[in-house]
Amino acid sequence: MKKINKFPIAKKIPQELTIHNDTRVDNYFWLNNKDNQDVIDYLQAENAYTEKVMIDTKEFQKKLFEEMKGRIKEDDTSVPYKLNGYWYITKYETGKDYPIYVRKKETLDAAEELLFDCNEMAKSHSYFNLGGISISPDNTLAAFSTDTVSRRQYTIQVKNLITNETYSDKILNTTGSATWANDNKTLFYSMKDEVTLRSHKIFKHKLLSGNKNDIEVYHETDEAFNTFVYKSKSKKYIVIGSSSTLSSEYRFINADTPDNEFKLFQVRTKDLEYNIAHYGDSFYVISNIDNATNFKISKTNENKTEKQYWQDVIPHRKSVLIEDIEIFKDYLVINERENGLNKLRIINWNGKEDYYLPFDSETYTTYIGNNPDFESDLLRYGYNSLNTPGSVIDYNFKTKQSDIKKEQEVLGGKFKKENYESIRVWAPASDGVKIPISLVYKKGIKLDGSNPLLQYAYGSYGSTIDPSFSSIRLSLLDRGFIYAISHIRGSEYLGREWYENGKLLNKKNTFTDFIDCSKYLIDQKYTSNKHLYAYGGSAGGLLMGAIINMNPELYNGILAAVPFVDVLTTMLDNTIPLTTGEYDEWGNPNNLEYYNYIKSYSPYDNVEAKNYPNMLVITGLHDSQVQYWEPAKWVAKLREFKTDSNILLLKTDMESGHGGASGRFESLKEVALEYTFLLDLEGNCSY
Repeated sequence: MKKINKFPIAKKIPQELTIHNDTRVDNYFWLNNKDNQDVIDYLQAENAYTEKVMIDTKEFQKKLFEEMKGRIKEDDTSVPYKLNGYWYITKYETGKDYPIYVRKKETLDAAEELLFDCNEMAKSHSYFNLGGISISPDNTLAAFSTDTVSRRQYTIQVKNLITNETYSDKILNTTGSATWANDNKTLFYSMKDEVTLRSHKIFKHKLLSGNKNDIEVYHETDEAFNTFVYKSKSKKYIVIGSSSTLSSEYRFINADTPDNEFKLFQVRTKDLEYNIAHYGDSFYVISNIDNATNFKISKTNENKTEKQYWQDVIPHRKSVLIEDIEIFKDYLVINERENGLNKLRIINWNGKEDYYLPFDSETYTTYIGNNPDFESDLLRYGYNSLNTPGSVIDYNFKTKQSDIKKEQEVLGGKFKKENYESIRVWAPASDGVKIPISLVYKKGIKLDGSNPLLQYAYGSYGSTIDPSFSSIRLSLLDRGFIYAISHIRGSEYLGREWYENGKLLNKKNTFTDFIDCSKYLIDQKYTSNKHLYAYGGSAGGLLMGAIINMNPELYNGILAAVPFVDVLTTMLDNTIPLTTGEYDEWGNPNNLEYYNYIKSYSPYDNVEAKNYPNMLVITGLHDSQVQYWEPAKWVAKLREFKTDSNILLLKTDMESGHGGASGRFESLKEVALEYTFLLDLEGNCSY
């Protein structure tokens, strides 16, 4: 990389922001207007600067892209799954970026029916995503949704699978999912608020009637809640759900009578979270009722659904988090987490069997896969680990045999899982708790502090980053990098309390946990501050902003993807997507206590005159989750204040949003840029 001292300087237009008798002056507030040509010019100037700094690595980036792409099987096919008499398959073809969806009637030897070729659908768009496909009960119609802007505002249409005609009705600004009633002509869908993008209304659409006649069946007026609609796996009920961070509520109708009124399942109650699944004449409820912090499973008759009728089936356990369930006609499968590790528990409804599928490693990931067939005797689940490619496995409840349906192929002929080591270690936190870290590296490394190490974490919303395999990551491991996932507080890796202790007024635990992991990895000679790099995206980008304000000396480089860094200003603006629904996560800064706490860690508000690490910041102009101006303002302020000569780059994708570029391989170009940034800092951009 070239050190170019003439970098873009954003103009300063002071904007006073006053609340609670406290005034903050934001010199870069003006950057939040993308209709202002000066904003576009600044973003493009930053892109041009990034291009100039990285110009000498262009050839290496191309080779790295081809290397990563070369490990991925281009002509790939998903494991078929059967639903209502048809086998459904997703295919990728060589040289094409997007999936092709097909089906076969009754047997896999039957003729292939094309449902959607996303390569054709994407041709006239710089960004394309097929959001969801919902097949009508009689198998003749498919409701599908598309997003061509990358703001997750989907347009729903219906395709006749017999004639291949796509009907003219278009339903705009939806979440992308649609649910058929059993009459094959009624669709339910969720609409988004056009400003905040909160899913706030459920509508009923009658086929070929025009969406102007659609009927609003539910309006979620509480701005902290989002609403959604789906059909129970039993196919008996249409269910409307509403959820916030801390509570939930459901209502339902019989799918045979879509014009009836929805019945409330259990009225929302503060701090009561629950999910429901239907079986026979009952609903099974996963909830935290009665202080069941890690959740328990209850049962209630479908005609008596209020919480006073819930009867315990699986009681609460302090050391075991219940994450999910899958219901079959003869078996109940529970996805549990204990001591950070996933477990799949299988229970026969007759009470004669109750056991766990066996897994050995400490750095593996397992999950319940796609199991739409209620009548099936097979459980489809997935398994992989940091050094083991993913497998899709069918487990037979009756025979107790597992059938590996597909193993991820790593092309190129160089990968052998026995050449890599994967372990879990525990770092001491400053308050005495132990923080788990999952590590993977090529065998033979020496613990002498000279290894480059990329430390990753997320740490918010209770979202757990499980240790999973990545063929792309091999491009770092094969060049001597160690990869570490810090399972910090704010996730649910060690249960619900692990999350509770990393949110609201405990949020700083997330940051200090990451820093304590960094110190441990340095102390144990896995790396040193000259070779330690940190990576986080979205709320993980907030983490990156916080740690470099607190302990910048620990890191040689930072990768921050779509970082949420202007926390205080965003949480005070209820017109920004997601804000009102986030109060239970970060706190509402209209309250003075939360205002002061958020202000004390918000990365943008705490930039100061000191040395910062080398940094690459990536964002998307159309991002609906973290608005582009947050990283743009942050970089502008860092340029103003930082006292070092380290590299600081901002790369804005002028076409995409929160998920980055569309297309199967296009996103690898961004990864190639990120990896090149790290490898060049290590002097390792060579072939």
